[in-house]
Amino acid sequence: MVALVVPTGTASAAPASAVRTQEQRIEVAGGPGTTGPVSLDTTLYLPAVTPAPAVLVAHGFGGSKASVDPDARDLAARGFVVLTWSARGFGASTGQISLDDPDHEVADARALVDWLAARPDVTQDGPGDPRVGVTGGSYGGALALLLAGYDRRIDAIAPVITWNDLGQALFPNAATTAPLPSGTPARGAFAPDGVFKRGWAGLFFSAGLGPADPAPNGPDPGAAPAGAAGPVGGSAQGGPALPGGPAPAGEPLTCGRFTTQVCAAYTESATTGRLSPATAALLQRSSPSTVTNRITAPTLLVQGEQDTLFGLDQADANARQIAATGTPVKVLWYGGGHDGGAPDAAVREAIGDWFDFHLAHTGTDPGTGFGYTVQSGVRTNGSAPNSRTVEATGYPGISGAAPVESRRLGLEGPEQVALNPAGGNPAAITSLPGIGGALGSLAGRLTSATAEVPGQSAQFRTAALGEPVLVAGAPRVDVSVARVPGQPAPAEAILFARTFEVAPDGLRTLLGNAVAPFRVAVPADGSPARATVTLPGVVAPVEAGNHLVVSVGTTDQAYASGTEPAVWRIGLSGDAALTVPVVPGEAVTANTVPLLPLIGIAVVLALALLAWIVARIVGRRSAAGTVAAADPGAPPLEIHTLAKTYRGGFSAVKDVSFTVRKGMVLGLLGPNGAGKTTVLRMLMGLIRPTAGTITAFGEPVAPGAPVLARIGAFVEGPGFLPHLSGVDNLRLYWAATGRPAAEAHLDEALRIAGLGASVQRRVGTYSQGMRQRLAIAQAMLGLPELLVLDEPTNGLDPPQIHAMREVLHRYAAGGRTVLISSHLLAEVEQTCTHVVVMHHGEVVADGTVDDIIAGGGAATFGVDAPDRAAAVLSGLAGVHAVSVDGGSVHAELNGTPRASAVRALVTAGVDVASAGPRRRLEDAFLQLVEEDAGTMDAAP
Repeated sequence: MVALVVPTGTASAAPASAVRTQEQRIEVAGGPGTTGPVSLDTTLYLPAVTPAPAVLVAHGFGGSKASVDPDARDLAARGFVVLTWSARGFGASTGQISLDDPDHEVADARALVDWLAARPDVTQDGPGDPRVGVTGGSYGGALALLLAGYDRRIDAIAPVITWNDLGQALFPNAATTAPLPSGTPARGAFAPDGVFKRGWAGLFFSAGLGPADPAPNGPDPGAAPAGAAGPVGGSAQGGPALPGGPAPAGEPLTCGRFTTQVCAAYTESATTGRLSPATAALLQRSSPSTVTNRITAPTLLVQGEQDTLFGLDQADANARQIAATGTPVKVLWYGGGHDGGAPDAAVREAIGDWFDFHLAHTGTDPGTGFGYTVQSGVRTNGSAPNSRTVEATGYPGISGAAPVESRRLGLEGPEQVALNPAGGNPAAITSLPGIGGALGSLAGRLTSATAEVPGQSAQFRTAALGEPVLVAGAPRVDVSVARVPGQPAPAEAILFARTFEVAPDGLRTLLGNAVAPFRVAVPADGSPARATVTLPGVVAPVEAGNHLVVSVGTTDQAYASGTEPAVWRIGLSGDAALTVPVVPGEAVTANTVPLLPLIGIAVVLALALLAWIVARIVGRRSAAGTVAAADPGAPPLEIHTLAKTYRGGFSAVKDVSFTVRKGMVLGLLGPNGAGKTTVLRMLMGLIRPTAGTITAFGEPVAPGAPVLARIGAFVEGPGFLPHLSGVDNLRLYWAATGRPAAEAHLDEALRIAGLGASVQRRVGTYSQGMRQRLAIAQAMLGLPELLVLDEPTNGLDPPQIHAMREVLHRYAAGGRTVLISSHLLAEVEQTCTHVVVMHHGEVVADGTVDDIIAGGGAATFGVDAPDRAAAVLSGLAGVHAVSVDGGSVHAELNGTPRASAVRALVTAGVDVASAGPRRRLEDAFLQLVEEDAGTMDAAP
């Protein structure tokens, strides 16, 4: 192993503030079964001001401390002392991988807490008790939970996309003595050892077989495979990893850096496909479910919605178990995961805010609410799906006892014969590790040779739906499985249930991009075994006229299917219905959303959608009752001495003031990092300013303020339903506001947007330009008096940009006001009447476009007598740098009004054909910010 050179106090730059780093090795006890101490490769990040609370940032499986460097720097910039390390067996650390074992990886983390307790630059709550939080993704997230359960000194945690019960995660529907995750089906005739998730387990194991890290200070060895997530800046599941060295002498090369026990458990599971008691006990030791009942640290749980490794049920179980002890718990679900991508900036900000409040005791109490991302499924130019975020005041299941409603959809279909081929091959393909969501969505649209292999499944369908149905949660179905007389069949069946939405044209969509595996013991006498199967949890609006198909198949590539040839007779049992959780129908107020008992993940998803709808209804109706009292003469927007300062001293916005008056089309400009997006977020009530005020139409702007109903906004990607037409999407959106349909001015908004007959087509067929224009039309619904648009022409071609310019001109021509944030300077010059230029969080220019372009007074005059004109201009006080260029004369007016120069020329007998600024807006902008054009960015 290459020795690590240990410099001390190495300075390194970090956004917003100087962050110093110190790299060192820390020796910890090897633990039971080891022959000596373990050397951990660590990095300490020191903020500008100490002492300060500390945060441990743990990396994902297959990663190293380098994987989480960006996240560590972000937290250090907020003012925290941050410690990262490569877990034993990874990066440049020594030791063997024990899967977050309490006597090994968890003990290592406890030793690091001891180390922090001896440092004067870390805030101490008492002797040997540093104030410390823990965060990490996947492998690191489980470490955060386990450490909080074993060490009462931990003051706050933020685990990301991790597990509750590792046995349940890798062997779904396995019997266990630990509390089962919410949504686990009734046992019925299920076998006790679940179905092995071999695809993910194999990827985990392969991540521990690599060679030694050849360059501890070189490229990050924990880079995730293509398409996979890197939670909290690091690899979630590994990929081609480079752990800390070759196998120890005497250890099998097939074990890599794993301990003998972990190696033996994987070998047994991979060869038998079963969960033995010994493996169950080993995985149980690494399961947070063993300690959730003693976690007292306030817990922020972040889980991904695109995750075939650790599903939403794992976070749900953690939330219920931790909250049951009275510990504060907040839950965030985002539109990524092991299959869908790392947490976005909003999630990372939420983690920082959590530690600000619970460790630094600053900022606003983040509470114990619930946030959830709803994805439309529409992708533009290969980008991530458009989405919207909904919020509820609390996480369902923590308290309350209201009943949960459900809808039963009748299923049709006789008993059917399904074959299990020898070796389980060929197998259906619905997901693969790291790209499960993307492939699952694709597989639902492919031929039966992939998502459904001919002859390997029984399928049951509902009638065509007479009205739309929101599948919100984990549906359930009762099935029967029996042998076929005279045909081969082992003692049990391994089956895979999945749900498709099928359109009249045959288009199939796999709901949830996932399957529910289960084993069922089948009687030898030919009588059927019956079991209730819980299907994957989803939020999926199913269009009227479509029907749902429940498929029960015998193979799936991601799992250990049955290898013995078998023939099964599969049918429906019970009342032959698909039970679908639905949103309760009682009305609620904006501030008193009732909490319902958690049944699986159904209520969580349903309540999230309900909360979003209710918030929109209440906000719009409240606004309708208050707008009459507004000052009719107040400008649409006034920003006065606005500031936003983050912990660590970084001021994103400093003393910003400007006014947007009626009829203006104002462009908000600035280079990357200027603070434009922060201003827009404060304007829309998404974040609170540190100082200053924002008023719209004379009323203060704050989160949930009624006056926001008078503002239309397109700040983030729109979330449209691809199977609905453009006009139906707009009608559905407006219905959610609770306002009368006549107030939508739908036809007028569509006419301004200029979409024509295309509004009758499905949005899934739209080009990016059409979706952008539909998003603008959605923001224009109700004809809001102030329209706020962030990069409305982003990704459009020149004809589309020209069309968008005309859209905005038509809208402002009606006496309304438009605020645009854009990086396309030439477009702003042609579209906007006024400009505000920001730089380093401050306003450096504010005025009409012509005034900004004129700047110091560089002007050009088209005249009939250039030489005489040059002489006249040269004689004016202050005017200089006069030059003749053909029929034009250029001059620096240096404060002399352009009108005065024209008057002097006409008085001298010079005919003036034109008079205007010499520069373009780009020239003026670059002079103002003193940066080159390469620094411009669409998302400061």
